Amino acid sequence: MGRFKEKKSASMPKISTASLPDIVFILLCFFMVSTTMRETTLIVKIRLPNATEVQKLERKSLVSFIYIGQPIKGTYGTESRIQLNDQFATVDDIQAFVATEREARDEADRRLITTSIKADRDTRMGIISDIKQELRKAGAFKINYSSRKASSHKK
Repeated sequence: MGRFKEKKSASMPKISTASLPDIVFILLCFFMVSTTMRETTLIVKIRLPNATEVQKLERKSLVSFIYIGQPIKGTYGTESRIQLNDQFATVDDIQAFVATEREARDEADRRLITTSIKADRDTRMGIISDIKQELRKAGAFKINYSSRKASSHKK
């Protein structure tokens, strides 16, 4: 019988890491493009009312939001409060808010600004009427009421 030569244990070839920076860069770009940053932190509870006729807003960059609802933290009471950007406000602060939002936009886009009222479904209509009056005084006539689309089947 012939003798067989013993093979020397060949070590595993090392994995090339030359393309690793490219992969990391592609992943970073993907997450930067696909992630949206939250503009405001909600400090009021909002459960949107249902609606049957709903339209989507065309340019969300031209929308200013007014949030109305009960404060999330119980230390601020249980009555509905107004939130403008990241802080509580009163009805008297709305005109200044509208003026600030207009100044932040381009001159050509100022007439296209829509004010969206996101109110909790249990909010009383009196506070919404007061806000609408202040918006009229500020010259903000394009008002949108945010809602959810109602399901088509009845429960």
